[in-house]
Formats: sequence, structure tokens, C-alpha cells
Amino acid sequence: MRLLKGLGGLATNLDFQKLLFLYCQEPSTKNIYEFVPYKFGAFSFTSYADRRKLVSYDLLANDEHHWRLTNKGETFVGGMQDLLVAAFVARTNALRGDALVAETYRQFPYYAIKSEIAQRVLCGDKAALRSIRSSRPTGRHPRITTIGYEGRTLESYLNDLTRSGATVLCDVRRNPISRKYGFSKATLETGCERMGIRYEHLPELGISSEERQNLKTQQDYDALFANYEKNSLSRQEHSLTKIYHWMQAGDRVALTCYEREAHQCHRHCVAEAIERQFGKEFVAKHL
Repeated sequence: MRLLKGLGGLATNLDFQKLLFLYCQEPSTKNIYEFVPYKFGAFSFTSYADRRKLVSYDLLANDEHHWRLTNKGETFVGGMQDLLVAAFVARTNALRGDALVAETYRQFPYYAIKSEIAQRVLCGDKAALRSIRSSRPTGRHPRITTIGYEGRTLESYLNDLTRSGATVLCDVRRNPISRKYGFSKATLETGCERMGIRYEHLPELGISSEERQNLKTQQDYDALFANYEKNSLSRQEHSLTKIYHWMQAGDRVALTCYEREAHQCHRHCVAEAIERQFGKEFVAKHL
């Protein structure tokens, strides 16, 4: 809101998203928000979730095309002095529209790898377009990976999936709900689809929350996983074969659950079962 105030209280969606991105690359403000490469460049799903909340508080206007402070929002931030914002706005004051987008692409080419407008806004800038091409993930990626969302934002999680070359996210949670923004099923599926990653949910590969109580040591986890492999996973040949067929069709599959460390999550059991059943070429990389 202070940034928007510094911009005069009004900015187009595209301008504000790119200015917020550049502002969040400043050393003193780095990673206030994280971003993903999207169809017009750097984009933060979380910033739009916050925007919806601020609209509900009547601090931002419900404007489809602009970020705009309401009178209540102007009053709320009116007395706040922010020298960092003032300096940033002064440095970027001449950048708006295509010029602003092009500048973000030149400085941070990774965030332009999915852009639908790069050729237009960088017309003739062969060096910048070459940098974007070289930032795209190559085809040399493992066919199966695993990833947990613990300690990750939605954006950092989606970036890890993108950089790994994943084309399918396979959710192996029994109950795909989370109090953390971005990781309940509907929101995660939407985020993945917007990044060109297909979301699949195989709840039969999950472990019930009741079984995950009182896990204090690695030995506790190991006992849980031994029981899971014997009494649950051993009966899931159909689901394992389904994952195998995705990979056979050319997809690169990421298995996901909550825990950051794979050795404390049953997803590593699923990955190892695929390796045992279908061959060493399916050895998983744990992100």
C-alpha cells in the first residue's frame, strides 16, 4: 500500500505488478513477495490474494484493471513516510507500459520465459531475447522428482517445479487441504495449470493424519513408512502404474506432500516403489 501511495494511489495491473517485482528485488526489500514467470512476465499470486483481502477491507478499490487506493486506504497510509519507496519511485518514474516490462525482462530474463509479449516489447533486442531463451529449462531433467511445500511460498514452490522441468504435479496427500496460502487443492491446481503444469491427485497413496501423530524421531518416521509400505502402498499397483504411464507418455512427474525433507515424508516410499517396479531409470530426485 505504501508503494501504491508513492505511485500516486493508482497504477494499471501490469505496471503495478512489474513495479512491485522490481521493488522486491531491492536488497532491503528482497522477497517481501516472490514471483513466477507468467504470460506477461513476473507475477505474484500471493500479491493478488492480498489484494482481494484489502479490497474486502475497503482499502483498495474493486477495480478490474487497476490497483487503486480508496479514500479509506489513502487515509490509512497517509501519514506513513517511506524513504525507500520514495527513492524507488524516483528511479523508476520514467518506466511504464512496454518500457517497464522490457526493463524487467532485460534484468531478470528467467521471469520472461513464459511471456507472450517478449518478442513485441523486446523487438530487435537480440541479446535480451537470447538471454530469455537460455533461461528456459532444458529437456535434461529426471523423469520423477519429489517436493514438499513446507517452508516454501506458492511462488518459490512453482519456480522449483518449473526449473525441474515437471509437467505433472501428483499430489499424494490423503486430504489436500492446508492452512498455508496456495496449497489447498483448488488453489494449487489453479496455480499449476497457469504455469503449464497438470495437477493430479491420488489420495489413495496418502497416509491418514491419525497415523502421523507423535512422530518425534527418525525411527518413528521409519516405523510409520514400513507399515505404510506393507499395508497400504503394496495394494496400490494401479496408482503406481498410472504414474508410470504418465512418464511413458513423456511427462516428468513431481510427487508432492507437506514435509520439506523427503526422508520424513511417505512420497519417498512412492518414488522408491516406482523405481523397484519399473526400473532404475525412474530413480527420483528430491527437490
